[in-house]
Amino acid sequence: MEFFKAVPLGGILTYVVSLVIGSQGSRGGFLSIYRAEMFEYELWWSWPLFFAGSALAWGIMMLQR
Repeated sequence: MEFFKAVPLGGILTYVVSLVIGSQGSRGGFLSIYRAEMFEYELWWSWPLFFAGSALAWGIMMLQR
């Protein structure tokens, strides 16, 4: 159950960090931040950061159990 709670938190963390780094013109090295286009909107995204953020949030929730 904690995993399903951690995924949205990982998404929020990814969006905020990618927005800050990507809007400055950097790709973030290992994070490989890119601009994704969804319908008429553009957003900055990073899959490695999403997986790391979700794992971090899941680990913290498991520790609180």
